[in-house]
Amino acid sequence: MEITLVVLVVLLGLAVVAFWYSFRWGRMRRHGGVSVALRWDPDNARAGWHLGLGRYEGEVFAWYRVWSLRTGPDRVFERETLMIADRRDPIGTEAYAVPSDATVLRCESAVQEPIEIAMGPDALTGFLSWLESAPPGRQVPRAS
Repeated sequence: MEITLVVLVVLLGLAVVAFWYSFRWGRMRRHGGVSVALRWDPDNARAGWHLGLGRYEGEVFAWYRVWSLRTGPDRVFERETLMIADRRDPIGTEAYAVPSDATVLRCESAVQEPIEIAMGPDALTGFLSWLESAPPGRQVPRAS
């Protein structure tokens, strides 16, 4: 009887976690989330890619890791301080770790360490448009 109860509790816990992930993923996609892979510390050859969803939230680009129970964003990038330093295609096995047909952008900021963002063509167009746009009266350097 005890083993049956333990198994039921574990299965219920797994069902709750699976429901949470699917609910979170669906909510993010419905509210403008785009598939984005992120790599911080890009100068480290051993740094890996992390899959997630990016969302434009006014003046910030919020990134949510796919496999996270966190309700808020894992990383937040401000449009005002984010600049594209380089653009390239994925190299070697990177193509398997990033969205299909992705372009890798190396982004630098005055307030954060450099990062690399990989996104597909449609997401890239939206990201560059968001990065270059600005409210009236404020100038933003060209992103592309």
